[in-house]
Amino acid sequence: MNRDDIIINIEHVSKSFGDKKVLDDINLYVKKGEFITFLGPSGCGKTTLLRLIAGFLDADSGTITMEGKDIDGIPPYMRPLNTVFQRYALFPHLDVYDNIAFGLKLNNVPEDEIEARVMKVLKLVSMNDYEDRDVNSLSGGQQQRIAIARAIVNRPKVLLLDEPLAALDLKMRKDMQIELKEMHKKLGITFIYVTHDQEEALTLSDTIVVLNEGRIQQIGTPTDIYNEPQNEFVADFIGESNILNGTMIADKKVSFIGHEFECVDEGFGENVPVDVVVRPEDIYIMNQLKGAQFSGEVKSCIFKGVHYEMTVETDNGFELMIQDYNAFEVGSTVGMFVKPVDIQVMKKACTANVFKGVMTSLNTVEILGCEYECPETPGISKDDEVNVEVDFDKVDLLDNKDDAPQFGNVSFILYKGDRYHLTIVTPEGYHVLADTHDVWDKNDIVGIKILPQDMKITKA
Repeated sequence: MNRDDIIINIEHVSKSFGDKKVLDDINLYVKKGEFITFLGPSGCGKTTLLRLIAGFLDADSGTITMEGKDIDGIPPYMRPLNTVFQRYALFPHLDVYDNIAFGLKLNNVPEDEIEARVMKVLKLVSMNDYEDRDVNSLSGGQQQRIAIARAIVNRPKVLLLDEPLAALDLKMRKDMQIELKEMHKKLGITFIYVTHDQEEALTLSDTIVVLNEGRIQQIGTPTDIYNEPQNEFVADFIGESNILNGTMIADKKVSFIGHEFECVDEGFGENVPVDVVVRPEDIYIMNQLKGAQFSGEVKSCIFKGVHYEMTVETDNGFELMIQDYNAFEVGSTVGMFVKPVDIQVMKKACTANVFKGVMTSLNTVEILGCEYECPETPGISKDDEVNVEVDFDKVDLLDNKDDAPQFGNVSFILYKGDRYHLTIVTPEGYHVLADTHDVWDKNDIVGIKILPQDMKITKA
């Protein structure tokens, strides 16, 4: 990448509010003229990152440069960028013309130039002949167009858009997505867009930055993000997915749902645990078993407008989501197959919990901020620092938090075909991963119980 093509460079940026780290060592660059989207769930840090770029917040550490110059300490109004907010922030006592012209008048731009520029942007946002209208008489979509016009009339080098379509109804949002894409092409300036809507990000963006819990999960084109997710969070968050535990048998051969499949992935090694992603539209389903790789029973079939969405229980007891233009009768036996190119293999982030701890006695250990009973281990003494390994399926989750040494809230749930893979966060911020057949909801408070025989203890 030529450095002259980069307009914004973010290096090692972190930001906390009190004890909560909202952004953790963010590194990315934005190219000139690019439409880049920060995408993630609520609380992931995407709006905070946008506000750091805008100058409404200061980073705790790291640098943000624009065209090679550090913009730390430069107030928002002196930065060559403008922000469009979700709530528009129009002045109700001014008409459309004066709302758009406001910034130009503050900068003492000549009146004839103001008029020319205002009329030009009104045409650009398809609001010709609206200059004398009261902004309160406009629809939500029209008000959003005026907010965008007010931002671009100042000719910023970068336009920041903070969930600008969130307040619109579905049809208007779809229409505005098309208009935003066209505006970006006409203007040729850099757009930095924030949204939690995956479809919106895939539709609008040249580049998507997926964030979760203050960290970048993946950066790529919409096609890369959808077809080649780098971890289970991205695979689950972007569109519908079947995410399954698997084993990479050898190059281009993977096992999952109790069957072996040819794939296109290689370089994982042999007999290595992996995660496998298969999109619902990439599983071919048919009434006959001849030519099928595996079979199953249709458990549900729902019409979704364009396609039917079916749940099928495979011959090995795994549930798969399948999308097809044809409906298959509930209770019928069907054959299925998946092409090698449609199987995405991902490295597992980890295969078991490993907690750092300290032995408080020969058979007790402090982990997760509290004390657990543990097995006596040869060579391990009181006060030794240790690592405690616990398999995901050996973590017991209890309804009553008082029945366990520690508790936490369910922060992430991933269905893996035959079980749920959960992330539980304790009040101290420890992360515990658990596999369970029980159904939990996000933000449920659960007790975390680990039996001594399910711990493997080694010196740190």
